[in-house]
This record gives sequence, C-alpha cells and structure tokens, in this order.
Amino acid sequence: METFFRTHAYLVQHTNVPVRRALMDEIDWSHRLIGIKGSRGVGKTTFLLQYAQENYSVHSRKCLYINMNNFYFQGKGIAEFAGEFHAMGGQVLLIDQIFKQPNWSTELRRCYDLYPNLKIVFTGSSVMRLKEENPELNGIVASYNLRGFSFREYLYLQTGHKLPIFSLSEILSNHEEIVRSILPKVNTLLKHFQDYIHHGYYPFFLEKRNFSENLLKTMNMMLEVDILLIKQIELKYLSKLKKLLYLLAVDSPATPNVSQLAESIQTSRATVMNYIKYLADARIINIIYPQGEEFPKKPAKIMMHNSNLIYAIYPNKMNLSDILDTFFQNALWKDHKINKGNKNVSFIVDGQYMFRISESEPKKNNFNYIYARHDIEIGRGNQIPLWLFGFLY
Repeated sequence: METFFRTHAYLVQHTNVPVRRALMDEIDWSHRLIGIKGSRGVGKTTFLLQYAQENYSVHSRKCLYINMNNFYFQGKGIAEFAGEFHAMGGQVLLIDQIFKQPNWSTELRRCYDLYPNLKIVFTGSSVMRLKEENPELNGIVASYNLRGFSFREYLYLQTGHKLPIFSLSEILSNHEEIVRSILPKVNTLLKHFQDYIHHGYYPFFLEKRNFSENLLKTMNMMLEVDILLIKQIELKYLSKLKKLLYLLAVDSPATPNVSQLAESIQTSRATVMNYIKYLADARIINIIYPQGEEFPKKPAKIMMHNSNLIYAIYPNKMNLSDILDTFFQNALWKDHKINKGNKNVSFIVDGQYMFRISESEPKKNNFNYIYARHDIEIGRGNQIPLWLFGFLY
C-alpha cells in the first residue's frame, strides 16, 4: 500500500494541468460511483489527478490514484484492495483504465455494497457501455464523457485568457455581442482556429513529439486495445477493422456502400455495421442519420470524429469543406442531435435549426438557414462565425 501512496504523491506533484476541464464542474461529485469515459488520448488520467490536486493535499491518505496496468492487480481484486484502503481511512479511490481488470463491474458492485463511505471514480474507454452491458451497475453509477479540447480550451492554452462557455441558444440569439467580448482578448483568432482544427483537439499536441505520429499511434491503440479487447474480437480480424477505417476515412464524409465495404474487407454486411458502430463508440468516426432514423439502419453519412483525424489518416485528400463540416458536428455531437440535411442544408440540429457550413458569404442569403461561416471573425444576423461553435464546452 505504501508503494501506491508514494506513486500517487509523485504523480499528483508532477502532473501539469494546463487547463481546467469544463467537465470538472459538470459532474455531480456527491455520487459514490462515478465513471469517466472518453477516447484514448483526451486526458482521462490527467483529469483524475487534477481532481486529486484540487481536493486533497499531496500526501493525504484519504485519496488514492491507482492504475489497472499495474501487475499487482493480477493477484488482487479491486474490492479486496478497496477494503484495505477503506480500513486505513481512505475516502476516495481513483481507478484508471478499469477495463483492464477482469470482472471489473462485479468488483465495483461489491465495493459499492461493502463500503458505503467510499467514493470510487474510475476511467474507461468510450467503447464501454457501462449500464447496457453491466446490469449490476444500473442505478448506482453516474457516467460522464470527457471530450478532447474545445476551441475555447485551446485558446486558453495559447493566450492565457479564460473565456466563458456559451450555450447554443446564446450563440444563436446573441453571437455578435459575444464575439465583441472575445475579440479584444485574442489576436489572430482565425489563425488560432486553423491551428486548432489541425492539431488542437488532443492534449498531446503540448508534448514535444511529432503530433501526427503520436495521433496515429493513439488510433492504433484505440483499435487494438479499446475495440478488440473490450468487444472481445479476435486479433486475426484487426486487419479487416483497420482496412474498413481507412476506406471510410478516404470516402469521408459520404454515405457508406455497406455491400461494397463488406466485399472489400471480405466479411458480412452485418459485421461491417457492427464494426462501424465500434469505430463510432471509440470516437474515431461519427455516424450521421436522416431525421427519425438511427442504428442499426444504414447511415446517411459517416464522418471522422474530429478534424485532427483527417490530417492524420489521409493528408493527401483534404477538402476544406469536409474539414469545416467535421469541426461543426464534433463541436455539437455530445449535447445536441445532429441529422443530415437536404441538398441545401449541411445539418439539421435538434430537429429545428437548419445549418449551412460555409467557406464564404452565401450568394443568396436564405433567412430560413443559419450560416456557420469560416471566413469571418464576427457575423451578422443569421451568419455566425464557425469558430464560435467551439465555445459550447
């Protein structure tokens, strides 16, 4: 146990938290069992250590961070370890990569039942379905999603200005005044936006390593660990999954030809649809449906989850319009319903707002549409700067 406390103290002391994540204030910390899901690379480990930094002194014995990568847990279950920690006066156990532990959901249930004064906060892959696939956790776990950096968070890292979050309704009704409050604090805003859509979503752009190589490595880990391990897919099928992702990326954004994809990777249509769902769960792609439809129906469009992935996977085929569409849907997907629009509309949001994502001023302004424009710092009327949708979280 002393080894774990020493490791915890070292990590808390040496973890650099460049920006306070918005999720920290969205979580109801009164829950006894809290799950933080997110795709690989978005900063889940740092998030746990940030919680420890903010709420406990470095050498406090009340809070402890552990990682299921530690071989120690091959011989001791979570519930047994939690019991020892609780007996020593422990109050909060932070468990990283919970899915690496066999029977992790059963172990968490035991902890919940045996130690009513112990809070557990754990991280897991976005591929996990905490409640649907683990009925023993129904009614006792509060689940949250940690996303990559928003454009707002990226600007804080670049400028040092802590800028506020705005809701979609605030942006739609008051965008001109909001922008006027932001522009004096940020020089070369459109340059920052271009940098963000290239490399600003994942925290490891801050590291002194090649960003694209790091992102490709992370994506391979998403496929090899998050999807294969959690979904229990045999390793021999990994090449099919990788080829499917490549084919989707090359055609993105487009309506997938499921039969053609099945033939290309030599599998069934049903397997292709399952793989597409797994890739979406891993936050590598996003699936866009027409209004009123959802999985397992055929998607209307498949897009990369965020614009950084476009540059990493297929840099030779980069269309600005596709990149801008990808930024927009990524900024809204978590808290809003996004559906494919008709031939004149890029997206229908929340069943009522018709958005056109535009590189420049429309030739004819249709006041039934909302134009999210890439070429402007400040908008007017129904024309809103695209970058401002990066302030939704």
